[in-house]
Amino acid sequence: MKQSICVYCGSNAGNNPLYAEAARRVGTYLGENGHTLVYGGGRVGLMGLVADAAIGAGGHVVGIIPDFLHEREVAHSGVQDLKIVSSMHERKQLMADASDAFVALPGGIGTMEELFEIWTWAQLGRHEKPVGVLNVNGYFDGLLEFLDNMTGEGFLQDKHRKMLLESDRIEDLMDGFERFTYPGVITHLEREQT
Repeated sequence: MKQSICVYCGSNAGNNPLYAEAARRVGTYLGENGHTLVYGGGRVGLMGLVADAAIGAGGHVVGIIPDFLHEREVAHSGVQDLKIVSSMHERKQLMADASDAFVALPGGIGTMEELFEIWTWAQLGRHEKPVGVLNVNGYFDGLLEFLDNMTGEGFLQDKHRKMLLESDRIEDLMDGFERFTYPGVITHLEREQT
């Protein structure tokens, strides 16, 4: 099934060449398999690499970038469908609306913010789409351990923890996206009855 996949990732390439290699692999995989890449519209860092690879593999790419970043000439001029919006909030909403699933590659605080926001929206029932992390070179190991601790301490429901898919291979994440079943929300009343 052809999907639109939102990729969150760094506007830097990171220190380890494995991150750039993974971004290229993701873009190539999406392009070769007829999926649409939805991303932040930039030409720098992992963002630019994943877009270049998707375009190079014949894929369709949707980039969504706020005007203040476009004005700094960070926008990717080769993207077929580049949307310029007025705010980060509008960017994230349009990316969410245009996507069937979401994957975070290594990145900084912006990537983490996007990942947590889209996952929170799912937890709250604002969408029922799968969310995952591509755990390149163990980049997300510490975060995943923290999330397990959060669950153990009773701040994250187990079914919501399990909503965040994880793999070091894009192929496995895509398989998980196709098998994903939304677990539903838990209300405070339901928590009190368990």
